[in-house]
Amino acid sequence: MDSPTPALTGEDRLWGALAHLSAFAIYFTGVGHIVGPMIIWLWKRDTNPFVAAEAREAMNFNISITIYAVAAFVLCLTIIGMVIGIPALIFLHTFQVICIIVGGLKASDGRHFLYPLNLRLV
Repeated sequence: MDSPTPALTGEDRLWGALAHLSAFAIYFTGVGHIVGPMIIWLWKRDTNPFVAAEAREAMNFNISITIYAVAAFVLCLTIIGMVIGIPALIFLHTFQVICIIVGGLKASDGRHFLYPLNLRLV
């Protein structure tokens, strides 16, 4: 679903991009990467289908990354698991940052962005 959505205003594209980029709130609060997209989704879900879809996708992705990071952290609790866990945590963080930026750029162009490795929980 990478085609432009017709009849989107600049405001729609801005909110779609903010739905993705709000995940960078993790650097200010511990759960901002989930709460940011959730607030936008709750606010816009009944009035703007494009923004709601982008926010839901971003929220699901950040919940998925959190689940994967917890699993990688648990692996780090053993010496043998550190061999897998530490590189996994580094990869997950880098992957998350890149995907958030790409999602924001696609949404600002009016295109839906589907995150890879995303568990669709919401």
